[in-house]
Amino acid sequence: MATLFPYYRSDNRDFTLLHGDCMELLKQFDFKFDMIFADPPYFLSNDGISFQAGKIVSVNKGDWDRGKSPNEVNDFNMRWLSLCREKLKDNGTIWISGTYHNIFSVATSLTALGYKILNVVTWAKTNPPPNISCRYFTYSTEFVIWARKCRKVPHRFNYDVMKHLNEGKQMTDVWRLPAIARWEKSCGKHPTQKPLSLLSRIILASTRENAWILDPFAGSSTTGIASCLTGRRFLGIEQERDFVEISKNRRIELEDLNKWSEYRSRIKDIVKASELEMSGLACEGELGRELPF
Repeated sequence: MATLFPYYRSDNRDFTLLHGDCMELLKQFDFKFDMIFADPPYFLSNDGISFQAGKIVSVNKGDWDRGKSPNEVNDFNMRWLSLCREKLKDNGTIWISGTYHNIFSVATSLTALGYKILNVVTWAKTNPPPNISCRYFTYSTEFVIWARKCRKVPHRFNYDVMKHLNEGKQMTDVWRLPAIARWEKSCGKHPTQKPLSLLSRIILASTRENAWILDPFAGSSTTGIASCLTGRRFLGIEQERDFVEISKNRRIELEDLNKWSEYRSRIKDIVKASELEMSGLACEGELGRELPF
């Protein structure tokens, strides 16, 4: 196998970035991750318009999001999900975000490849943008599929942590969380950037401290920043150089301990999870493992 050279790696090795196409790079190393989060293209860049931050804007995000035929979308999802399955530990889980435009194809591909779908979480945004056409209901939700690699191998679910985050009640599959906040864009903005509140909850739900997390469509690496803020380790793959630079700068920003503490304090789930850490009830950490490059 060819030797991989990270685009960036933090000094403590908890955050590594690869620049390139995940379809190619995933084939070049052998390593098993505890969890994968993926926010694949929704293929919505079709020259339409939307409403954002009080302004009418183009929906075009880049060539990577250009619309494809249904068959092309299905083929794309089968290929990357197949590669990711090889990179999961047998008890590992994968989370995939999407809208109705791509999530049904993702679900069909997961089933065909032997994954077991555990939940379809509805992320209900508490501050959605208005619908400017006034001909539809306002789009206020996205979906996140949670699936495990093997149908018969138990997965990790930190039930007690999630119950604690939900005021002592079982957490449902509807999560009312805000969209991205202004303070999360300090190093630049990705057009489909997810909020740290969403990724922090996903990570806290399904991994232990020091676990390895992969994001094959890293974008501006919200997954990676959430991993660092919750004491996990991260490998992100991103093909757009501008977004890799944003990711790198976001991680460098966390070298400032005041900034690290400020970000943790802004995310309610991390604050409440810290209460469990202080009480000694948090999940025991993983044994040390390192990436092979």
